[in-house]
Amino acid sequence: MSGVLAAYDALVGAGELRADGEQRAAAVRLDDLARRLEDAEAPSPLGGLLGRLVGRKPQVPRGIYLWGGVGRGKSMLMDLFHANLGIAAKRRVHFHAFMIEVHEGLREARQSESGDPIPPVAAAIAQDLRCLAFDEMVVNNSADAMIMSRLFTRLIEDEGVTIVTTSNRAPGELYKDGLNREHFLPFIALIERGLDVMPLNGPVDYRLERLGGIDTWYVPLGEAATARARDAFFRLTDYPPEDSAHVPSADLDLGGGRRLHVPKSFKGVAVFSFKRLCAQARGAADYLAVARAYHTVIVVGIPVMGPENRNEAARFVTLVDALYEHRVKLIATAAAEPDALYPAGDGRFEFARTVSRLMEMRSADYLSRGHGSD
Repeated sequence: MSGVLAAYDALVGAGELRADGEQRAAAVRLDDLARRLEDAEAPSPLGGLLGRLVGRKPQVPRGIYLWGGVGRGKSMLMDLFHANLGIAAKRRVHFHAFMIEVHEGLREARQSESGDPIPPVAAAIAQDLRCLAFDEMVVNNSADAMIMSRLFTRLIEDEGVTIVTTSNRAPGELYKDGLNREHFLPFIALIERGLDVMPLNGPVDYRLERLGGIDTWYVPLGEAATARARDAFFRLTDYPPEDSAHVPSADLDLGGGRRLHVPKSFKGVAVFSFKRLCAQARGAADYLAVARAYHTVIVVGIPVMGPENRNEAARFVTLVDALYEHRVKLIATAAAEPDALYPAGDGRFEFARTVSRLMEMRSADYLSRGHGSD
């Protein structure tokens, strides 16, 4: 394996990355962790029967919590770490998708056996796994907050799994002002006790730089607009365009057993059609779930709406409000500019505020803000 640090330095040397002191410090720490995980797999002189007789457990390398604002290169560093970690017992997953799996596992455990469901779920997750890497750790609901402390204590301290995660927030800012947050505080203490917390919070937003020179609102509808939105997706996610047929999808948990299918979902960027979001019966809670889960949302096929589309227009207003309040970047293909999308119909007065917000969401000031509610 070439190593995380060597791979990072090679990208800087090739001009694909700008030299960044905080990024390199993170690469040094990730490189050290990768080597510790690899060394732990090497045969031990106290292995086998002798190791068991003296009661020596393999040392679990300390994990990393890498946090910082949007566009600081967290996902890029996670890419390098996972790609250059030379062990088979590793897994990388988006944190939101992981928590969906956890809740499903807890439901199955409760149905199949009595007692505490956390230990069997943690054991199942940890089976044949030594390093679990997350993208975008974020906590948006009390159901997650209530179980995370016990689950991750079990994974780290009992199952010996090394956790590496990125987040837009410092540990103490997770689930801030959330319902029953007192039950979540032990998880914050666990992170600060069990992981190295590294800030990556400098002034340069590299994701915003990738959007430099392109608009975020493409009109009219057609092949040209679609191609530009598609290009924005690949710029933001680093997903190879030549493999576009295999972009991952997701099913977003809306609560109450409901799911929203996300046709393209990668590195915090989601792609939806207008029909999927606004032509179906949806409410504010659905749009809040989208806004919390994704830092960038691409909506394609926004039509001009009239009085007969008042329901779609009302849902679009609610969608934009949720995205705006959580500082989500919106990229869209549309039949018209915002001020011509809904020229007449019930709620036209309220739609004027949406027009204003859509115009602000295209500004450099708005695009430079980090993801999350105020």
